[in-house]
Amino acid sequence: MNSPVRMRVSARVVTSPGPDAAHLRIRVTSSAEIEIADLTDQISRFVTGARVRSGILAVHTLHTTTAVVLNEDEPLLRDDIRLQLERMAPRDQPYNHDDLSRRCVNLTSAERVNGHAHCRALLLGASISLGIVDGQMLLGRWQRILFVDLDGPQERQVMATLIGTGLPSSS
Repeated sequence: MNSPVRMRVSARVVTSPGPDAAHLRIRVTSSAEIEIADLTDQISRFVTGARVRSGILAVHTLHTTTAVVLNEDEPLLRDDIRLQLERMAPRDQPYNHDDLSRRCVNLTSAERVNGHAHCRALLLGASISLGIVDGQMLLGRWQRILFVDLDGPQERQVMATLIGTGLPSSS
């Protein structure tokens, strides 16, 4: 069940409000219902380019049916993650969120049946934070920053915010 990664990822640095913070907005376009994208290299380049010596990096998704996690990026593990999510929050299970005859908030004209995706996102989490020491993200040997779309295909956004010392002054 290994399929090649088909997600399209692009990023741009967002203007910083001051000399102690830098922001990166990443756009991810998924092509499958559950898809995982490794954002580690892109975020690492952002940290290096910001020339921060010491600080904290926060990475979070801007969507309720996606997740940002630290884990190993290995093809068979990706399949295991998909299978485990299906076991814990099955797609074919009835979800109150999907009963549009009862639901009366946060409805759009293109509403998706995605209660399972919201429950899956709750299991994984929306954000991570990492320490920055000597200009490098502190990651364990196999840790990668992974974005997980649980309700694709769609275009999504992830934000990375870097706060620390050694950032160039905006003046």
